[in-house]
Parts: sequence; C-alpha cells; structure tokens
Amino acid sequence: MRSVLPILTVVLAILALWYGAAVALNARWTLDQAARAGQELTVSQIVSDTLQQERPKLPAPHQVGAELWKTTGAMALEGRAFSKRSLIYHGWVTLSAALLGFAIGAGAGILLAVGIVHNRAMDRSVMPWAIASQTIPILAIAPMIIVVLNSIGITGLVPKAIISAYLSFFPVAVGMVKGLRSPDAMDLDLMKTWGARAGQVFWKLRWPSSMPYLFTSLKVAMAASLVGAIVGELPTGAIRGLGARLLAGSYYGQTVQIWSALFGAAILAALLVGLVGLAQRITLKRMGMAR
Repeated sequence: MRSVLPILTVVLAILALWYGAAVALNARWTLDQAARAGQELTVSQIVSDTLQQERPKLPAPHQVGAELWKTTGAMALEGRAFSKRSLIYHGWVTLSAALLGFAIGAGAGILLAVGIVHNRAMDRSVMPWAIASQTIPILAIAPMIIVVLNSIGITGLVPKAIISAYLSFFPVAVGMVKGLRSPDAMDLDLMKTWGARAGQVFWKLRWPSSMPYLFTSLKVAMAASLVGAIVGELPTGAIRGLGARLLAGSYYGQTVQIWSALFGAAILAALLVGLVGLAQRITLKRMGMAR
C-alpha cells in the first residue's frame, strides 16, 4: 500500500484536473448552442453536456476510455481484432516498424559503441557526428528519408523502420560506451597481469559490466523507436498505423479518436518497456548482478 497509495494519489489528481479542464474548454460550445436556442442552462446541465460532446475540444477521460474499449476489447470479443477500424490492427502495423527499427538501431548502437571504446580515432571522429545527428528534428528528417527511399523504390515498412532506428541507435550507443568503460582501471590491470587478450577482456569484463547500462538504454530506445514509427507514418498520409489514426482524427475533427490513439501508443510503449525490464531482471539475476 505504501508504494501504491502515492501512485493512486497522483492518478486521481490528474483525473480531477483533466475533468476540470474538459469542462472549462468545452463549456463555450455548450453555452453558444444554448444561446442560439434561447435556453438557460444550470451548472449541472453545463457540466453534463461538456462531458459528453461528440467532438469536444478536450475529451473527458471516460470518453477516451470508452473509445479505447470500443476499438480494442469490444472488437476482440466480436472476433474483429484485426479489422481496419480496430486500434489493435493499427497498433500492430506501427509495432512491426518499431520492432524492426529497434533491432536495427540497437544493433548499430552496440557495434558503434564497441568501435568507439576500442578505437581512439573512431572515438574522436564518429562520436561527435553521432551527437550532432540528434540535433536534427525528426519531423524535418523523416520526410527526407521517405522521399529518398521512395525514389529508389523502397516503400512500406522499411522507411518507417529506418526512422525508428535513427531515434533508437543513439541512446544505445551512449549507454554502451558508458557501460563498456565502466570497469575500474584496477580490474583492467588485473586482466592484463593474467595475460588476457583483448577479446577475453571484452567478453569476461567489459561486456558483463555493461549489462545494466545496456538494458537502461534499451528501455529508452524502445520508446523512441515507437515514436519514430508513428512520426514516419505522418508525412506519407498513411492509412494504416497509429500515426494514420492521428491523421484521420485530425482531418475530421475526431478529438476522441486522436486521444484514444495517443493513449493506445502510450500503453503499447509501456508494455514494450516493461518487457525490456523483465528481460533485464532475468538476465542480471542469472549473471548474479541482481537479487
């Protein structure tokens, strides 16, 4: 209860602020409609109407929850989980690109970190460019990537995966550089006195020491890859994926749909990060680095 109570308190505070903001932002439309009809509304009527508008400026939490259930659980129970109206279907499309991009980005980040740690020239030349690459806004570079790849006939999943990889490789590279350099000088000297080769130092000392840093960076990279996949769907006018749901909701003024897609993406990211955390606990426990 000591750990749950603070979380519940924060959640309840957020819900209270959310409901209050929904009433305040949606009240103008309610009052305008009442004025046109020559009606006078009580406070309770105003509050009731602002929390059930079809196209509110800010949907209430229960409206977002109902839309989420209607497009996920309800459709799954009806056997239409992968209908084009289902958020599960659109989530799977985005997830496919995110996972591919995560695999590419994480692999590239690990290889880059190994090269930086073992090669001083690479450390001085590549690392500054890797840092500089992250100063370019993803919203600016995503259309460029898509246009270039489309010009050579590469479409579909791959462009979105590359954008995801662009966002996910950097946290892994930085985390692994820190992790591979984490062993003390005393430990490295001890390995040298035992006549250990560079490969043995890497696999027996540097690699195990980097595991906590690796998994921490993988959590950040996983969330970033999902963001990259969604951003990659926006410039193309996609009709599938969570980004497509956001675009459709924006085009037709369906704010409830926009918020349900956002929460769907947040829930998906939380599940993915949770899976990485589970893998971290299992791996570190087997390595004797965690209880």
